Amino acid sequence: MARCCSAFRAALGLAIAGLLCLGSGVFLVVSLPAIMEEQVVKNVRLDPSGMAFNLWKDLPVPFFFSVYLFEVLNPKEVLQGGKPVVTQRGPYVYREHREKTNITFHDNDTISFLEYRSFYFRPELSVGLESDYVVIPNILVSAAAVMLEDMPAGAQMLVSATFAAFGQGAFVNRTVGEILWGYDEPLIDFLNSIKPGLLPFKGKFGLFAEFNNSNTGLFTVYTGMKNINRVHMIDSWNGLKEVSYWNSDQCNMINGTSGQIWPPFMTPSSPVELYSPDACRSIKLNYSRSGDFKGIPTLRYVAPKNLFANGTDYPPNEGFCPCRQSGIQNVSSCRLNAPVFMSHPHFLNADPELLETVDGLHPNEEKHGLFVDLHSLTGIPMNCSIKLQLNLFMKRVPGIWQTGSIKTVVLPLIWFSESGEIEGDVFTMYRTFMVTIPAVLNYAQYILVALGGLLLVTATLLGLRSKGKLFLFWSSNKGSGPKGTDPISKEKDINSAARKEAKL
Repeated sequence: MARCCSAFRAALGLAIAGLLCLGSGVFLVVSLPAIMEEQVVKNVRLDPSGMAFNLWKDLPVPFFFSVYLFEVLNPKEVLQGGKPVVTQRGPYVYREHREKTNITFHDNDTISFLEYRSFYFRPELSVGLESDYVVIPNILVSAAAVMLEDMPAGAQMLVSATFAAFGQGAFVNRTVGEILWGYDEPLIDFLNSIKPGLLPFKGKFGLFAEFNNSNTGLFTVYTGMKNINRVHMIDSWNGLKEVSYWNSDQCNMINGTSGQIWPPFMTPSSPVELYSPDACRSIKLNYSRSGDFKGIPTLRYVAPKNLFANGTDYPPNEGFCPCRQSGIQNVSSCRLNAPVFMSHPHFLNADPELLETVDGLHPNEEKHGLFVDLHSLTGIPMNCSIKLQLNLFMKRVPGIWQTGSIKTVVLPLIWFSESGEIEGDVFTMYRTFMVTIPAVLNYAQYILVALGGLLLVTATLLGLRSKGKLFLFWSSNKGSGPKGTDPISKEKDINSAARKEAKL
């Protein structure tokens, strides 16, 4: 009897435990998506009292700015009409620090800010030093020659004589530091005196002279407090809803984000766009593949092959023209009419004719492709590398003697990569709260449901078994127990003994 009661109590305990596990599992199944969504929203919107705001304000992700220069190996032959031969130098790597200032919240769910950039050379990550000398085209001479091509011959001869007086030729041999960050050049002031505003410099000239310790313009983006689907999307740049550099409304549109974070809950079909002040345009990226970054699931987005296609090959790009071959974009309209073209490094995805006019280029998708790896749940980049190349359009201008017999060519100057990946304590915290804990809860909900079901089945079987034993117990005690244990049998035995005693 005691064993039957013990088994019944065990079955009851298992049933209660099973119901608790099943209930907890079902609760997680029903409520976990909403809990996760709430946590994601809380961690990506720009709430001044939230953790996301502080991380956005002072990005803890280390960014690196890597620069490769194309040295011209045969400048004399080029001046005589030969094909340029270039070799890649670098990378020269800089740690890029970003700081947001002038942060202002507005009533329409937006926030505006200026982001300043500063660069610090990292020799241990570089192949070479800033003191390395490199032979490249003299941008001042070549650009001025093309820009002054339509001026009267007398003016051209005057400019050419001035170049000679200042010791300027078609090529220069300068250090990497001077080429990138600037050097004193008295010729600039003279050229601007002939044609005011001809060059956007005052005394010091360098490809990135105005980048260091400068901002990328006033961005105004949505905070996501009212609509999480618009968080980090640009409302305006420098107060503009669109730029005026190009020849179509579509090309002038300011789309996407500032290129740091995108809205959460992404799918492969979600649009990924950014506005790049350096490229003077919006860039739309295409989904490439799903992947994994240190245990975090990601979606990789890459630049479309027609990003820099001309209007003939890709009609929507007609607004960026006047165009030359596909694969290079004329950015002179946002570079004060300087004959500068932008492309992928090594003319990746460009018209083969561009490669045929220059020796020493080796395009490779893996090395030179632009990509961003986004965590689809939060829209935060885990790993990215934005790669662009600057090219100079060069040609012979008869009135400018320094151009010699140069054949018309789009000659690569440099290509650069802005890259960064989340790491350290920030990565550990992010993976814990956004990947590990949700994954544990996701598995736990199904384990609890399965365990609850198993416990209930076990409790049911144990209950049925204990009930069967109890039934057999009572049955055996009623008719088939040992002699003398049944009260009626016992009474019959007493009467029989009494009769036997009377006979005696």
